[in-house]
Amino acid sequence: MDTNEAIPPITDEDLELLLGDIVEAYGYDFSAYAWASLKRRVTRLFSIGRFASFAELRHRIRTDREYLPRFIEEITVNVTEMFRDPSFFRALKQEIFPALSTYPFIRIWHAGCSTGEEVYSMAIMLHEANLLHRAVIYATDISPAAVKQAASGLVPIRHMKQYARNYIEAGGINDFSAYYTASNNQVLFRDELRKHMVFSTHNLASETSFNQFQLICCRNVLIYFNSALQERVFNLFDQSLERFGFLALGSKESMRAAQCYNRYKQISKQKIWRKIA
Repeated sequence: MDTNEAIPPITDEDLELLLGDIVEAYGYDFSAYAWASLKRRVTRLFSIGRFASFAELRHRIRTDREYLPRFIEEITVNVTEMFRDPSFFRALKQEIFPALSTYPFIRIWHAGCSTGEEVYSMAIMLHEANLLHRAVIYATDISPAAVKQAASGLVPIRHMKQYARNYIEAGGINDFSAYYTASNNQVLFRDELRKHMVFSTHNLASETSFNQFQLICCRNVLIYFNSALQERVFNLFDQSLERFGFLALGSKESMRAAQCYNRYKQISKQKIWRKIA
């Protein structure tokens, strides 16, 4: 495609056909994602891929299994940072960890973990609360590329100054650099953190519960889902959360519209709810 040529608009029918192809060929269902965001991202993929027609994009996705991760990476939103919203991590430390400390074994699920920065943040906070040694953090994302990056424990060194500032604001008590080793343009987080993590792909739109947890974190993921998919995910979390467990959402998210809402009580202004029934 000529880069100076106007990109033809993608119609709702085009998008429905493409999503149907993906469900049929691979089992991934994106139909309940927020439609405007989905169309915008598919349009971008169409543009940067320089496809001659939308039919060519459909053919590529149907016939090239190795191209699917590229599609998923573009459609899903992998924006994250360590100790994102430091006040949230302070709330975890002050309001949630005392309750978690009463359990002999702590299971935490980071749903939509992206490239893992918040997972390592959680592990560091658990370590400083002397809880990491009896905890396992299950970190999942729909994107295989994001999960692979998260499991590597590698983070670009250019971000570390900002992450160190976030860590201090979150109430960190140690030298942040003690948790990683630096080499060239990357840092590698220490094995003592990573050995308490289990990374896996998981599709919130179609897959089921796989364990019982005391804490589920799913921050800034639901804002990209429509109301029907949000309801499905809240049901999934409800099935996956032990009684008196905690559910943490992003700053712009709420579970007030969920059918299971009456079984929860918001216990922090940082969008943390506790399952009470």
